Amino acid sequence: MRDRLRNQSLHVEWRHPIPVIDEDRTPLGDFAADLYVEGRQIVERKACRALDDGSVAQLPGSLRGGRVEHGLPINFGVPTLQIRKYILWTQCEIIPRAAAG
Repeated sequence: MRDRLRNQSLHVEWRHPIPVIDEDRTPLGDFAADLYVEGRQIVERKACRALDDGSVAQLPGSLRGGRVEHGLPINFGVPTLQIRKYILWTQCEIIPRAAAG
């Protein structure tokens, strides 16, 4: 996946450490994103029975804490690829959206 994105001329980093900070700007450590695309999107690769709230529970917190705009969990563990899109709005509200795929 990383190579395919790079072949599309996208800047992709694997296991990129993203600094996580609390609401009061206290550093909490780093989150290692599976793929960090164009410096603004986390792509989390999954292999599970379904892409449900439990399998993506960490992603909204990672978006908030890392101040990253977009998150894309992709499930390769089922016959039909499952993708969701998460968007971080200005006031740190997470909006899950079903992605076409």
